[in-house]
Amino acid sequence: MEPNQTLPSLIKCRPTTNNNMADEENQDHVPQENEPTTFDYSKRAQWLRAAVLGANDGLVSTASLMIGVGAVKQEVKAMILTGFAGLVAGACSMAIGEFVSVYSQLDIEVAQMKRENKLDEEEEEGLPNPLQAAAASALAFSVGAMVPLLAASFIRDYNVRIGVVVTAVTVALAVFGCLGAVLGRAPVFKGSLRVLVGGWVAMAVTFGLTKLMGPQSVVYCATTVAFKSLPQAS
Repeated sequence: MEPNQTLPSLIKCRPTTNNNMADEENQDHVPQENEPTTFDYSKRAQWLRAAVLGANDGLVSTASLMIGVGAVKQEVKAMILTGFAGLVAGACSMAIGEFVSVYSQLDIEVAQMKRENKLDEEEEEGLPNPLQAAAASALAFSVGAMVPLLAASFIRDYNVRIGVVVTAVTVALAVFGCLGAVLGRAPVFKGSLRVLVGGWVAMAVTFGLTKLMGPQSVVYCATTVAFKSLPQAS
């Protein structure tokens, strides 16, 4: 001990490495009960995407088909048959497309797990289900397509029928957009607005182009006159 160094100063100068290591170990072994549990919303992506996409697609495509046909053929029977055909065709198309897409994703994930030797029962439970995704898409599409069909089924007057279909589709688009935003923890207003504006644009474009090509349009009349003026084969 040096003559100028007292005992208290020596105690203060002792290394604190062991204490620091003990503190770090205590921090590393914090009880898991105190840790906040956060839900991973990305796990909802598969069924949420299929359901919201299917419902919006069924709603917009079926309503656009009905309004487009109604632009040139105002009978209620024609609009209902068009909507029903769109429902069946769209539901089958959505189911097949979703099945193929998810099955391709499943093959890629299984192949990757086999290469890493991680394929076990727990991992298999977390893999995507093609049949579940296909059924969700078809069901959601059908639910969305039923909205304009039911809205137009019991109204004879053409103008009132079109107005009721557009109103019902607008409300349903807002509800679907809001539901998707809430479940996905996204901004509700922006999500609903995007879906709503997209549906309006689709219906307007379909109605306008069909009206332009209808039997009473200038394009149709000009095409008919030009075709009749062509020399007929003997």
